[in-house]
Amino acid sequence: MSAPFSQNTYQVRLEWGVEGLRRLAPADVYVIADPIRYSSGVLQVLAKGHDFEIARSQCPNGGAIAKELAARDDGPVVFAGTLGNATAVARAVKAEQERRQARTSVAIIAGGERTPEGDIRFAVEDLLAAGAIIDALVPLGIDHSSPEAVAASEAFVALRRGITHLVTGSGSGRELEGDPAGHADVRAAAQVDTTDVVPVLRGAHFVAA
Repeated sequence: MSAPFSQNTYQVRLEWGVEGLRRLAPADVYVIADPIRYSSGVLQVLAKGHDFEIARSQCPNGGAIAKELAARDDGPVVFAGTLGNATAVARAVKAEQERRQARTSVAIIAGGERTPEGDIRFAVEDLLAAGAIIDALVPLGIDHSSPEAVAASEAFVALRRGITHLVTGSGSGRELEGDPAGHADVRAAAQVDTTDVVPVLRGAHFVAA
């Protein structure tokens, strides 16, 4: 691990994709921020009263991150986060810190978009979702954040009033314009704090925390 990119001196960290996850120092809690399709899809399944089996997802972004974390021997706490449950996720992180009775490190992993060449492309909706969660941690006293995490949080704060336009007009949003179900998912993913449901990874499934 390259120490300059591990963000190990900070309590709250931010990285992108599986590659970024591997660059970070190990954390106590991970939050997957991949709101269009993956994290929002997990929430939709849980809202119907079912668990979400991670092995069934073919998502190369949030799904790949979840599978990577599920395979780790140390069994970290893993939440799925979106703009819609940002405050609820922050509260769940705080509850985990209280349960542990110790300073708890948090790694927010933004999904990004996997390009045809196999690279990770910046995704505005993932940045905003990550920023919303990081911003919601601040009033709870979990605020020793890396510069990467601070930048995402400040982006969310500054752009919050235009989030619907930004998410629906982003590359990820426009990609699904011709898909009625996908377009509905995009508009839903652009809504802030609409649910208190927090998906937590238990073995091979996300369940409601």
